[in-house]
Amino acid sequence: MDGAGRGSKLRSFAIGGLVGAAGAIATGRRSSYRSRRPRNAPVGLAAFEDAPCFLELVGEEAQRYREGGGETVTGMSNPT
Repeated sequence: MDGAGRGSKLRSFAIGGLVGAAGAIATGRRSSYRSRRPRNAPVGLAAFEDAPCFLELVGEEAQRYREGGGETVTGMSNPT
């Protein structure tokens, strides 16, 4: 049992080491790729503020507000 158990444990340790090393190498390679987003690009919702669809929506909402007496998109009156 000593010979068979020891060889099995050694083989398992070697395979685990190889798998771990391969994972570490893959992680290192993946982190070295450069991002497609430029460093100075806006993040979060700020990225959508210059989008044509957002600007159109804001313009339509402002027009409705001026014409409709203060109702917003939700249909509730603006408290100000």
